[in-house]
Amino acid sequence: MDDSRLLGTLERTFAAIEQARTNHTPSLQPREIGRVISIAAGIARVSGLPGVGFEEVLKFPGELHGITFNVDEDELGVVLLGDYWQVRAGDPVERCNHVVDIPVGDALIGRIIDPTGRPLDGLGPLLCSTRFPIERPAAHIMDRSPVSVPLQTGIKVIDALVPVGRGQRELILGDRQTGKTAIALDCILNQIDKNVLCIYCAIGQRGAGVARSIATLRERGALAYSVVVVTEGNDAPGLAYIAPYAATSIAEYFMEQGRDVLIVYDDLTHHAQAYRELSLLLRRPPGREAFPGDIFYIHSRLLERATHLRAELGGGSLTALPIIETQAQDISAYIPTNLISITDGQIYLSPALFELGVLPAVDVGKSVSRVGGKAQLPAYRAVTGDLKLAYAQFEELENFSRFGARLDEHTRSQLEHGRRIRACLCQGEFAPLSVVEQITLLLALTHGRFDTLPLPRLAEAEQALCTAAAGLPASLRQRCESTQPLSEEEQAFILDLVGKVLGGMSATSDSDLP
Repeated sequence: MDDSRLLGTLERTFAAIEQARTNHTPSLQPREIGRVISIAAGIARVSGLPGVGFEEVLKFPGELHGITFNVDEDELGVVLLGDYWQVRAGDPVERCNHVVDIPVGDALIGRIIDPTGRPLDGLGPLLCSTRFPIERPAAHIMDRSPVSVPLQTGIKVIDALVPVGRGQRELILGDRQTGKTAIALDCILNQIDKNVLCIYCAIGQRGAGVARSIATLRERGALAYSVVVVTEGNDAPGLAYIAPYAATSIAEYFMEQGRDVLIVYDDLTHHAQAYRELSLLLRRPPGREAFPGDIFYIHSRLLERATHLRAELGGGSLTALPIIETQAQDISAYIPTNLISITDGQIYLSPALFELGVLPAVDVGKSVSRVGGKAQLPAYRAVTGDLKLAYAQFEELENFSRFGARLDEHTRSQLEHGRRIRACLCQGEFAPLSVVEQITLLLALTHGRFDTLPLPRLAEAEQALCTAAAGLPASLRQRCESTQPLSEEEQAFILDLVGKVLGGMSATSDSDLP
């Protein structure tokens, strides 16, 4: 019995093997293999791959990948995306038959990744089934809709005087250590409960600085609706180059789902420097300030992807806040002027104001929004009509008064009002204000209700007004955020509240006057 059972098992096994052998069809999978000619700082020269196209991915030993940048007759110039110290001349290079891409999807929300999609937060692998190429064409003009909805930053001076709309590209520029990143992080923090996804792209930043920014987002709950794409200063220049494009592809996925997205590029100075380094190593001809002539193109094709889509395409928007660093306040340098001409306005941060403690150090005279004013809430336009002009006149008078000239009473009152404008536009870091709080403060400011208060007590008065603004009727709070302007009766109601709050505070003494 045992012999017959064993014989039957062997017969079934051999029958299965025979069937599998009969059904198997061997397939040949061609592989294109080239060789490394030479290695430089983040650059490899490769031969033997005649079919490779521009920006196609190549695989090097040790799971290292690179992007084809130069396609010459006899060799390829490849930008390496990682540690290249283990690569040697003569090593094999395999063609991957696709351009560089990145995983996209809801699984990215709350995660910290590098530009290739590798997690950096220790929370496990990304479970994304969709991948987008990092280089995608911008939306066609006919697929775009006008910018009509404001993106509230929570910063008084920006929302009131340099407003940003959803789908706009607003440049933040200034010298080193003037608070550029702080403004961008404030914008992200203010999007809580506003159904706006945020992408923070750190390009070539110091690890400690990136860690502080991520800690700020995590502590204030902003990481729950954000994606962070990180390259540090010691990473390969190829990673710094692809970082903003990868972050934009992630943002475009959500925009095409009909969602509003805010993306911060911090900062494009390092991006331009990485591209210059790669280009000069690849022997592309340098032009002005040793930047290749196509430096304008790499930033324009990036920022043109920010837009507001038509309602038929979901109505999503992508708002871009690129950051650029100037040197010695020279906003006419090559890269800053390139980006100023590409974007829809700029927020300029002045080192002089920063040193005086006027924070955020926004220079109102050099800052402009060429689109956002059309998207600004009507409540702002009602209370900030001549605020920018009054502030500009104050700065001129302040410079004149330093010569010790005798001033008449009207000029003295203008100076006092201007000092309170400057003080009221100051705001603490990571402390965004709601629309109702801003409207209440700006209404009190433009109607001169702060002029009788001594400057040292202005911060106390602002805090009291912000607390009182939370007690306004719900209908009035909704009206401030609506598309309808405030009526005279509603403004009078708010001013009456301002009068009650400020009534108990002492008036300005003669010693406070110039």
